[in-house]
Amino acid sequence: MAVQPDGKPCWADAMFTDVEGAKAFYGDVLGWTFGEAASEFGSYTQAYRDGKAVAAVVPPMPGQDGEESRSAWCLYLASSDVAATARKIRDNGGTLLMEPMQVGDFGSMCLAQDPGGVVFGVWQGGTHEGFEKMGETGSYVWSEIFTRTPQESDTFFPAVFGYGVKTMAAPDVPEMDYKLYTLDDNPELGRMLMTGDFPPDVPSYIQVYFAVDDCDAAVAKAQTRGGQLVFGPMGSPFGRFAAIVDPQGAVFAVIDQGTTEGEMPDLR
Repeated sequence: MAVQPDGKPCWADAMFTDVEGAKAFYGDVLGWTFGEAASEFGSYTQAYRDGKAVAAVVPPMPGQDGEESRSAWCLYLASSDVAATARKIRDNGGTLLMEPMQVGDFGSMCLAQDPGGVVFGVWQGGTHEGFEKMGETGSYVWSEIFTRTPQESDTFFPAVFGYGVKTMAAPDVPEMDYKLYTLDDNPELGRMLMTGDFPPDVPSYIQVYFAVDDCDAAVAKAQTRGGQLVFGPMGSPFGRFAAIVDPQGAVFAVIDQGTTEGEMPDLR
């Protein structure tokens, strides 16, 4: 697997107080299997689809409680030098939540927030370079930054990771404020303005999308397992998708890329 370019989404994990419950939920909804918990790394447990690593789950660290232990998916962006990326984060108004640290021979990481409070990770791969499967059923396919301060995100992320920025214009939704962050002109992340439809207590965040064969069936299975529908299912030119909150409060999205409708929006 080739080393990912700086800024490329390369991994996702989530913290759960009930790891076994999370494994049962995502195993049923996304078809994941799980490896052995790595006790030397806080019982970090990788998820697999068709034998390839697609994500991980982990319990809170000792002493973490309240907001610190809130379940949420974290997207990691690739870096060739995590210490240098950490300096760029600080220099551009971001905050480091976890200083750069070595994770055995797997790689190095840090956790950070953009100036608007969007939490993300940075990963410098070693023996673990990131996703072993992407864009296929049961694996990562896309992410979107949902933010109340879009101008800050549009300045911060390109400055730190070198993204280009394009505006997505949908003629039938003229009020939509949506950007694409690109590397070599390839879309890597979406950025959506959080409108008044979002409850005021919901912080800015990154929503991770996982591919499924049937969006409606995945939603039904998630609901049977105690998940709640946040949005959708809805058709789009990119696929039929829905946002779900799992039983422990972590929000994620599923998308069936094979079921599309409507015309592709304009980019400029």
